[in-house]
Parts: sequence; structure tokens; C-alpha cells
Amino acid sequence: MSEHRTGQPDAPAPAAEGGAPDPVADARERLAHAQHGLLAALVSGAPAPEGFDEERLAVQTRALTAKRADVIAKVAPELPRILGEKEYRAAFVAYARGRPMTGGYRRDALDFAEELLRGTHPLDANVRRHVHRWWRERSGPAPLPRGRLRRALRALRGR
Repeated sequence: MSEHRTGQPDAPAPAAEGGAPDPVADARERLAHAQHGLLAALVSGAPAPEGFDEERLAVQTRALTAKRADVIAKVAPELPRILGEKEYRAAFVAYARGRPMTGGYRRDALDFAEELLRGTHPLDANVRRHVHRWWRERSGPAPLPRGRLRRALRALRGR
């Protein structure tokens, strides 16, 4: 049995006439299982499925992680600015390793910031404070009142 995106098992493959298993349904089941294994290897650090080149999958996994980091940097450009581009990349790759994105890019950016605040990646106090402020402003149902205005005024004053 395989599983759909909902995590619920599929019904068993229907039997062909005479009670014999349907070869098309069996082939689909095998394909679904192989696709699930491939996807798990690419995005969550699962072992490479049988018949796949581990080195090539590792290259593709790194490329997908880099692309994900690029998109997060566009969705939340403050994070690379706060951390510095090189530190942002290293921290994001460490965060994304074995952790598939589950709730979209905005949620991924928030989860990344939460992970940084848990102390899984060393940050100096000033950077930690900025990441915490960024996370607080974006993690609630609405932005914090006057937060943007205060920051803009501070920036204009040069503080």
C-alpha cells in the first residue's frame, strides 16, 4: 500500500478478472513507492532508494537546498542582512538538512528564525536580538504596533 499526500493509505490494488492482481495497478503502486522514496531522499535526508546514484542525489539535494535558501532570502530579505550572507547560507543549510519545508516559504522563514533563537547555531548577542525582533514582528497574526515606524525613525536618526 502507498500513501497519498494526506498520509492516508491507498486502497489495495484492485484485482483483475479472475481474482488475479491487476498488473497496471501493481506497477502504479511500485512507481508511487519509488517516487516517495526519491522525494524523501531529496528533501528529508532519507537514504537513496535502490537504483539511484547517491552522489547525484546529494548534488541535487544541495541544489534544492540552495534554491530554497534563495527563495527564503527573497521572502525575508532581512535575515541575510541581519546574519550576513555567508553566515545566513551556512545557518540555513544546517537548518534545512533533513527538514523538509511543510508550510510554505513564509512559515519556513519563521521556523528558521525560531531555530536560530533556540541556539542551534551560534549567534552574537546583537544578531540574536535582531533576529528575535524580526521574528516577533512577523510571527503574530498582525504586525506589532508602530514597530516599522519606530525602526524607520531610528534609521533616519542614524541609530
